[in-house]
Amino acid sequence: MGENVKSAKENLLVSACLLGEKCKYSGGSNENPGVIGLGERYRLIPVCPEVDGGLPTPRKPAEIKEISGERRVVTNAGEDVTEEFCRGAAMTLETAKQYGCVRAVLKERSPSCGSGQIYDGTFSSTVVAGDGITAALLKKNGIAVFGESQIGELE
Repeated sequence: MGENVKSAKENLLVSACLLGEKCKYSGGSNENPGVIGLGERYRLIPVCPEVDGGLPTPRKPAEIKEISGERRVVTNAGEDVTEEFCRGAAMTLETAKQYGCVRAVLKERSPSCGSGQIYDGTFSSTVVAGDGITAALLKKNGIAVFGESQIGELE
C-alpha cells in the first residue's frame, strides 16, 4: 500500500557558494557539482553567514587570528569583522533550527564555514586545525558539519 509514498527529504544546510551563488568574498562562487547533486536526496537549505551577517559581496578576504587571547576575524586590510561573522553564524543556527537541519555541508577552510581546518590568519594560504565561526557554533549546538570533500560520508 505504501509503495508509492515517498518519504520526505531531510533538510540539509549548505553553503550557498557551493550551490553556485555568487556570494564568495571575491564575488564568485565555489560551485560544486557533487554538492549540487545532493539535491536528489536532500532538500538543500542555502546559507551564507558572511552575507547574512551584513558583509557585502565582493568583500576583503578575512581570516581568523588570535588577538589578545581572543579569536577575531580580520580582513587582509586589518578591519575587524568579528561582529558580522558572529551575527551571520547566529542567523545560520536559527535557519538550521527553523528547518530542522541536523547536518550541514559547508565550505572548507572558510573563516565562517571551515570545519576541522581553517587558514591561519597570516593570509599566506597556511592551513591549521580549527573551525570557522559558523561551523563551531553549529557543532556546539549538535549539528554535524561536513566539508564539500566529505559529502560521501553523509550516508
